[in-house]
Amino acid sequence: MDEHVMEALGKAKVVIRDGRVVEVGEPLIEYCPLFHAARGIERLTKEAIRENIAFRIRDVGMFTPRRSFEPEKFVDFGVSEILMSALARGLLDAAVTVCDGAGTVISDDAELVQAIGARISGLVSTSPIASTIEHIKGAGGHVLDEQHATIDQVRGLERAMELGYRRIGITVSTVEDARACRRLARDGMSVALFGVHLTGLTQAEAREMAELVDVMTACASRHVREQAGERALLQAGASVPMFALTQLGKELMLERMKDVPSPLFVRRTKLPHTEQGRSPSPLV
Repeated sequence: MDEHVMEALGKAKVVIRDGRVVEVGEPLIEYCPLFHAARGIERLTKEAIRENIAFRIRDVGMFTPRRSFEPEKFVDFGVSEILMSALARGLLDAAVTVCDGAGTVISDDAELVQAIGARISGLVSTSPIASTIEHIKGAGGHVLDEQHATIDQVRGLERAMELGYRRIGITVSTVEDARACRRLARDGMSVALFGVHLTGLTQAEAREMAELVDVMTACASRHVREQAGERALLQAGASVPMFALTQLGKELMLERMKDVPSPLFVRRTKLPHTEQGRSPSPLV
């Protein structure tokens, strides 16, 4: 069966089959400033979520053989944008990310990594799409499991290491994966962990994730803002902050700053920095 499952726009479960949205669950939050700014969504209803995913399908062919791989910059400091800049400037050799129609992917192509990640949010499972897999391979990428499009970031890191990469960025969304990836790192290697899709973490999970990863997105999590914000060396953004938790994470985010075309304001301050009325609501 051609089936793809996401947790998107407030971590609502969305099921796509044969290029159509067939199921939308209830979101955990009501408002996201990013989607308000980008798509004019004032309230995260099931219908608004359905339309947003349907728009992604129409616009870039997500979950279909029409999938576009033209790089696009959705936000200045998204994870795929940070990875793109790090790969382009040589701070990382490869990235282990997740793509609809392919599952876990290893790539050293900066533009491919950005094109894969720009529209993805919380991909839980996916089905193999031959044209997507062939495009990734044609761009020099590696698909972990071409037959099943499995999403397994730990195995993806192992595969990247087998391919000879030594400076690897990888996205993780659970404490278990973050722990396992940290254990895999060997002498002479640099593994940059990016914590993603973290809405709904418990306080204990947020604390441990902040101790394990290099860069962490706050999503709509109150606990991430508290636990990561207190430890952060650098914060980008105020409504949905991105936190650098290690020196490596700080260097990766600073490198991304060089590629942001708009003016930037930098100053010393106590973190986390928030602005009244600009966060997702409610924080969970």
